[in-house]
Amino acid sequence: MSFPRRQFLRVGLGLTAASSLPIVAGCAGLSGAAPSGTRVSEGVYRTRVGSATVTAIADGVAVRPLADGFVRNASLAQVQQALSEANLPTDKVTLSFTAFVVELDGKRVLIDAGNGQFGAPTSGQVLSNLKSAGFAPESIDHIVISHFHGDHINGLRGKDGQLVYPKAKIHVPAPEWDFWMSDANMAKASEAMKGAFQAPRRVFGPIASQLNRFKPGAELLPGLVSMEAFGHTPGHTAFALMSGDRTWVFLADFANIPQLFLRNPDWAVAFDMDAEKARQTRRRLLEQAIAQDWLISGYHMPFPAIGRIARRGAGYDFVPLG
Repeated sequence: MSFPRRQFLRVGLGLTAASSLPIVAGCAGLSGAAPSGTRVSEGVYRTRVGSATVTAIADGVAVRPLADGFVRNASLAQVQQALSEANLPTDKVTLSFTAFVVELDGKRVLIDAGNGQFGAPTSGQVLSNLKSAGFAPESIDHIVISHFHGDHINGLRGKDGQLVYPKAKIHVPAPEWDFWMSDANMAKASEAMKGAFQAPRRVFGPIASQLNRFKPGAELLPGLVSMEAFGHTPGHTAFALMSGDRTWVFLADFANIPQLFLRNPDWAVAFDMDAEKARQTRRRLLEQAIAQDWLISGYHMPFPAIGRIARRGAGYDFVPLG
């Protein structure tokens, strides 16, 4: 059964004001029958959501040695055991990065921009994979950003200072802007954190007046609604796409490696700025994803990073679209 967009917005906005999340009881089953997808190339995967098209665009991976502290509230031995049970290496972790293009009502919307020229040598593939998908940079009409960590925004501007998507309108969460662009916040940040304040200034500073700074719950385009998902960062935001009787939700960094942080949803990755709020958000999103049969994507889910959430004992699993 179709869930009218006006009702979606009314319910969603009301609950956002109450520090909850949009898309709640009353729209279970919105996703409809399980969709299928097509792998266009090694780094491009495409599926339909109602009359809209969602294309996963791989940005590559980063491999880092596994060290104590990668999971804040679990011992290295516990993390290694979880990796071993998932048949994954126990001495390193591989972080995947996936951006998305939504084609909706004649517009092309890029969701997050990847590492660009500033990440690991095995990352920074968004631009080349966009071209493989048939999307010229000049054809992107809108870019929506989930949060200001460098692996999501550095792909907007090259090392030469030029914007990669010169014709795109860029939409950023207002709470993210308020936090990261604050000189006071940067001044009191630890030395390790100070560097994280530089990427937003480099990327957004010269175009500050041109940005759409939206409040969570805002409808950015007809059928594309932002959702509060705070914790990973102060203004971390998810996005829900509604088309026909289908919905797809981009959950950004709600969880990292699924074999660790979905199967153990109370574990906190080192990158979560407010671990407890991130945990609460993750639990809430996971329960909503199951109750309402969302088709979901996470930025750090294994490519193509499109699937559903299922229960697994006391935790959860990511079930890729297949």
